[in-house]
Amino acid sequence: MFAKEVYMRRRAALLTKLQEAGESGLVLLLGNAEAPAQYKDNCYKWRQDSSWLYFIGLDEPLYAAVLDIDSGREILFADDVDIDDIIWMGPQPSVASRAAAVGIEQSAHYGALEECLKAAKGRKVHFLPPSRYFNTLKLEHLLPGVQPSTPLIQAVISLRLIKEDIEIEAIDHACALGYEMHSVARNSIVPGIVEQEIVGKMEGVALAKGWGVSFPTILTQHGETLHNHGHAAVIEPGRLMVIDAGVESNEHYASDFTRTYPTSGKFTTKQREIYQIVYDCNQLAFSLTKPGVTYREVHLATARKMLEGLSALGLVKGDLDSMVADGIAGLFQPHGLGHNMGLDVHDMEDLGENLVGYDPDQQRAKQLGLGSLRMARRLRPGHVITDEPGIYFIPALIEKFKKEGLGKNYVNYSKLESYYNFGGIRLEDDVLVTESGARRLGPKRLPVSPDEVEAAMAAARER
Repeated sequence: MFAKEVYMRRRAALLTKLQEAGESGLVLLLGNAEAPAQYKDNCYKWRQDSSWLYFIGLDEPLYAAVLDIDSGREILFADDVDIDDIIWMGPQPSVASRAAAVGIEQSAHYGALEECLKAAKGRKVHFLPPSRYFNTLKLEHLLPGVQPSTPLIQAVISLRLIKEDIEIEAIDHACALGYEMHSVARNSIVPGIVEQEIVGKMEGVALAKGWGVSFPTILTQHGETLHNHGHAAVIEPGRLMVIDAGVESNEHYASDFTRTYPTSGKFTTKQREIYQIVYDCNQLAFSLTKPGVTYREVHLATARKMLEGLSALGLVKGDLDSMVADGIAGLFQPHGLGHNMGLDVHDMEDLGENLVGYDPDQQRAKQLGLGSLRMARRLRPGHVITDEPGIYFIPALIEKFKKEGLGKNYVNYSKLESYYNFGGIRLEDDVLVTESGARRLGPKRLPVSPDEVEAAMAAARER
């Protein structure tokens, strides 16, 4: 948790934004509840709601808060433990003391939340879209038929999008842990072992020094499958291994890095050619990232760079701008260049991906690749985003394009057949937009150029 003044300032800013938007009434914030896995007392790993963490900070289940937009009054709702709880959990701080720790003067038992909302009959109650089933049911019971508040969603997004200095420090720390986790992974790649062994070592770092992983680890020799979470394969020589993983710090801020490694320690000529293109795209995207530029523009510039490189290899041909406009890059990179990051690895997407990632004057494209761009906004200092271009040779997608006659004037389908067993390459860094440009987050950058990767793998194998 941060100092209580941080949470007081954030809540005050939230109410001010709602007042400026002409809103009145109450704001209802719901923390998460425990979620049973197999049975009531065996729950999934606890994780608090991220907007609750941002405004309240208390990392305990079954809490709620009501903020009065008009008067500024705040009430925290939760239950003090009884003797049965103490037997299993030990003594716990009182709800009143926890409320005071985040600058809330008034507290009440959790059941009083319903009474509070009933007493406010006739006043508008603003709440966010629930991401958990318990809160979905809770809201339907408390406020039947009422929809999440668009003004509240917009106010929350506007506050959480631009990271404070203390948040940037927390993300830097999560990136330091991510650096360590990825270094362990890279140094453990040896043909003949099972992928799961590496995943275990990586996630051991995340659990020993942070809350755990910020999302399910992707570690695969089939990088053409973008989110491959299976880790049962034996590492084979001559393959490419994509490792996309991050750490969630104990403060619940995320990191998210991707590197691609040759399992034999050295790239083949064909692997190095494609890797170099992805690396050049990553470098270009970073160089273009600065205030005033839209990330959509950066995505399109990297798409052009990618097609330029593929054209030099004879995999595509034709005018580069025409290929970009016709969406040919989506055949090779069917995802967007990056996303927002913070308390969530895909920050605030539970509030609406388009609301988070797009300015009001932007519309989401329907084109493959560009249509999956999660962050298109005009960049401002304090944005934290990912820079993650990739090239993937997905046989089923290539065959679909070919069958439907898509890109027939641009794509060398016969030459692409020799890449059907290639896999994929993705390179991802976490980036902060600064006043004058951008900086990569974390204490140092993971080895990323082809030569750096080979040198790091050689050094690990010599030890």
